[in-house]
Amino acid sequence: MFPVELRGTRAQTLMWADEHEVDQAALRQLRNIAQLPWVHGVRVMPDVHLGKGATVGSVIAMRDAVAPAAVGVDIGCGMESVKTDLTAADLPDSLHSLRSRIEAAVPVGFQAHKNAVDVVKLGAQFTATHGDLARHKTGWNRFWSAFGTLDTGVQALESKARKQIGSLGGGNHFIEVCLDEHDSVWILLHSGSRNIGKELAERHMAVARVLPHNSDLPDRDLAVFLADTPEMAAYRHDLDWAQEYAARNRAVMLSLVCRAMRDEFAERDVHFDQPISCHHNYVAEEMIDDLPMLVTRKGAVRAGAGDLALIPGSMGTRSYVVRGKGNPASFQSASHGAGRRMSRNAAKKQFTVADLIAQTEGVESRKDAGVVDEIPAAYKDIDEVIAAQADLVDIVTTLRQVLCVKG
Repeated sequence: MFPVELRGTRAQTLMWADEHEVDQAALRQLRNIAQLPWVHGVRVMPDVHLGKGATVGSVIAMRDAVAPAAVGVDIGCGMESVKTDLTAADLPDSLHSLRSRIEAAVPVGFQAHKNAVDVVKLGAQFTATHGDLARHKTGWNRFWSAFGTLDTGVQALESKARKQIGSLGGGNHFIEVCLDEHDSVWILLHSGSRNIGKELAERHMAVARVLPHNSDLPDRDLAVFLADTPEMAAYRHDLDWAQEYAARNRAVMLSLVCRAMRDEFAERDVHFDQPISCHHNYVAEEMIDDLPMLVTRKGAVRAGAGDLALIPGSMGTRSYVVRGKGNPASFQSASHGAGRRMSRNAAKKQFTVADLIAQTEGVESRKDAGVVDEIPAAYKDIDEVIAAQADLVDIVTTLRQVLCVKG
């Protein structure tokens, strides 16, 4: 059944979604970007929906060019998960205490840590059992010393950026405790590069919009940087730093949640497997159709042969651990989640707190007006999204959340 080809595009655009089920504004975005002369091809994931400038759920291969909007403002946003040796039988009837402990450990929304997390001390606690933080435990001096080489417009934000390492953010970002098919307990989280990634992205987007070669674009939000130019070099430099910031943020956050889990179950020694981590808003240099390309994934994960990835649903449905099949037709990509089926404003108008309570029954979570826009009904059916990409990924594990922290 899939993929299907989107009509009316210059560059080949293949979709793992039915055209008639995709919002017309999102289709216009896809056609606009497929018209750009630098675009080799576009691939559209089943969680596709309207985005700022470029469509969420899109994979774009460009020759010697990159569009910052095709990455988005949350550079390096992605997922991280780890399996614990706890089981459902170890969990108490009420998970409110655990949620409170996690919320005390990890700032949410616009908040940050009062003082930057001591990552060396935190990492020492997890070197043996938490490989991802062990990997990111080193190189902090190198990482932060590069801050002074970033865009001059963000130089006053270093203190804030340091304090936001290990923080969640808001919107669709979350921390969850889940159970798999065998009732093993997992931790799953979703976050990105916080305010510093947004600031860097918006500054480079503003630069791109006024470059002469972008003057005739159908949408100025699709402005690109060209290879071998100072503007491209500056963007790639800051982008790489922000992608690393996002990965380090998730590693620290996951370790804080693991520590909260250990404290909650202090009567036993909780152990953790190796984490699974993946970006879904980023740029990579890859070979596409035997040609070197700059590939942007905005709301999409790499699904190369054997790659493990995480595809979440919503705060009241399932999530999936998947293994990529390396399908070249999709540029070795898969969806990053269920994808929204309605805007946040539409969800707030259509649903009530009572609806949210009903749709998140059995999940320990916020159930108030501040998160109604994250109600499960605002998202596509995750099982249908997974089924649509059966040729892209295999299901490894199915997770159902029992606790969800939102900003």
